[in-house]
Amino acid sequence: MGTVETTQWDHILNFLQYLGVSLPLLAFGLLAFLVTTPYNEFALIREGAATDDLRKINAAKAAAHDLGGKIIGLAIMLASAIYHSVSLLDLALWGIVGIFAQVIVFYLFEWLTPFKVVREIPNGNVSVGIFASRLSLATGLIMAALISY
Repeated sequence: MGTVETTQWDHILNFLQYLGVSLPLLAFGLLAFLVTTPYNEFALIREGAATDDLRKINAAKAAAHDLGGKIIGLAIMLASAIYHSVSLLDLALWGIVGIFAQVIVFYLFEWLTPFKVVREIPNGNVSVGIFASRLSLATGLIMAALISY
């Protein structure tokens, strides 16, 4: 009777395959976040780094917090998807679901708050950027917990 023995190379190949799906998903999520917000986060960050204008500096901080929170929230969800997925396709599907959920949560946040997030972040309201980032982290944690079989 033959047994199938997995080698370290099998594990490395599996790691590389999951990495090959996860990193493009993270990049796609970043692109989705950049496209679905009416302001350009990277432009705000770049402008804030090259000025003494306090409003631009604060807009850069707010955008960095907001975008950074979205990326970390998505990474948390993807980590859970990697752990729980039964295949690369399963991982990709959960990743796409997570990306869309993060975008939807951002617009629900925009709709439910008494202020307009899409105006406050470019205007330098750092607290709104921090709050938005924490909301993205919480969303990522909740989505991560929801992925199970």
